[in-house]
Amino acid sequence: MTRAGHRHVERHRMERIGWLRAAVLGANDGIVSTASLIVGVAAAGAGSASVLMTGVAGLVAGAMSMAAGEYVSVHSQADTERSDLARERRELAETPDAELHELTAIYTARGVAPALAREVAVQLTQHDALGAHARDELGLSVHTRAQPLQAALASAASFTAGAAWPLAVAWLAFGPRLLPWVGAASVAALALLGMLAARVGGAAMLPAALRVSVWGALAMAVTAGVGALFPGVA
Repeated sequence: MTRAGHRHVERHRMERIGWLRAAVLGANDGIVSTASLIVGVAAAGAGSASVLMTGVAGLVAGAMSMAAGEYVSVHSQADTERSDLARERRELAETPDAELHELTAIYTARGVAPALAREVAVQLTQHDALGAHARDELGLSVHTRAQPLQAALASAASFTAGAAWPLAVAWLAFGPRLLPWVGAASVAALALLGMLAARVGGAAMLPAALRVSVWGALAMAVTAGVGALFPGVA
């Protein structure tokens, strides 16, 4: 409680790390991959209909791929976490004294006096032994726990949102304007995305914006170069 009688509530950015990572990765991939497909096909001399069809196909395929890949990856992490928790639960049942000593050693290593560390370990074990070991021995918490479905949905939705931007620009731009317009709009969107992610995560915005925009521009330039090697094929 504060002196004014109000409860002090702290909000930490670690609470956002699960969905933020998936959302930023999905949106970044959506912009870069779809814009690269569009400029690559356009550089090969494809017509507007072919360019738009390629962009739509890239959006759908990319969103499904992101969702599936994120779900499998995060689910593997969740399986590992469950396995570690099951082993810890078994050890607590079979060797409680050893686990209590292990928890005491953890707190002592962090600078707590041995006697106090022992008392803290005893009290936490009585309150929630598995929770204490999950947090302090395994490094697991409610904010960092793997959530496969949440990550998959966030990735698919953010990829779709990111891919929709260069696709919309390609729909509005025609002929020789398409390449520069899609490229410039996509780089600008990437810079904005980098700044937004840095702002939410509490990092410096300019380096983040430069990082994502430079790599995105490089990807589009390389793809456009490859497309230009095969004029008239698309």
